[in-house]
Amino acid sequence: MNFQQLRSVREAARRDFNLTEVANALFTSQPGVSRQIRELEDELGVVIFERNGKRLTGLTPPGKGILKIVERLLVEAENLQQASAEFAAQDSGTLTVAVTHTQARYALPQVVQSFRNAYPEVRIALQQSAPEHIAEWVLSGKADIGIATEGLSAFPDLVSFPCYRWSHLVVAPEGHPIMSSGTPLRLEDLAEYPLITYDVGFTGRSHIDAAFREAGLAPDIVLTAMDSDVIKQYVALGMGVGIVASMAFDHGRDKGMRAIEASHLFAPNVTRLAVRKGSYLRAYAYHFIERFAQGYTRSDIEKALQAVE
Repeated sequence: MNFQQLRSVREAARRDFNLTEVANALFTSQPGVSRQIRELEDELGVVIFERNGKRLTGLTPPGKGILKIVERLLVEAENLQQASAEFAAQDSGTLTVAVTHTQARYALPQVVQSFRNAYPEVRIALQQSAPEHIAEWVLSGKADIGIATEGLSAFPDLVSFPCYRWSHLVVAPEGHPIMSSGTPLRLEDLAEYPLITYDVGFTGRSHIDAAFREAGLAPDIVLTAMDSDVIKQYVALGMGVGIVASMAFDHGRDKGMRAIEASHLFAPNVTRLAVRKGSYLRAYAYHFIERFAQGYTRSDIEKALQAVE
């Protein structure tokens, strides 16, 4: 039994049994993946995957149990590498943080700056993407930490920590009629104008959609983007009224635009930080988490990582 066989089994299950995707993820060939899986099945004496010809179609009952063991073995192997690296170099290395655009732009800078002052020999790699990709990267070990508002709490193999609450703002150019719609602003007022906001799955978009749906309104969302600055740029061009995260608007920087508080219109959002359950974190990773998820100590984090359901 070798780790390449174990990785082939894990990736096949994660990638819906698509051997082409598995081969790309493992930087090998499709026949090589098939061989590794077959060799492991022969060694264990059980069939792990159901097949239709040469195609994998699912996990057998024994395969489902074996997959859980495979996951644990690979996590522990990665933990051994992390532990040995920490003892060899206590205060150097790379911390990889998978994060959404808005969090990277507005929420992380002060934390990163403070972290760099504490650990000047540690390189920080920010990987920006959608929440579902962030979760996948943390689960696969490609990222040490994931930060997003949406989605992270839905993965049972991740432990996530609530970091801070925030609300949305409505933004528009100065002089726009929405700014004189009355106080407080109503969803009906917003629905009269073309809207620009986040892509589905980003930065509290689910709460925006839910509010309009519950009010029986069908807003005209003419443009969506992942990044708050992109949204504000198109709002400034007069293409529509924007709905952005509160931390993304600065009255001094965003000249020519005005903002209206919208916390009464849309449910509050919670940004979460996630790590993979059972993972071994180096000391500087704990420091980063403590700085961003304030209120949690290293002891709190360690207990959550090792908790068994």
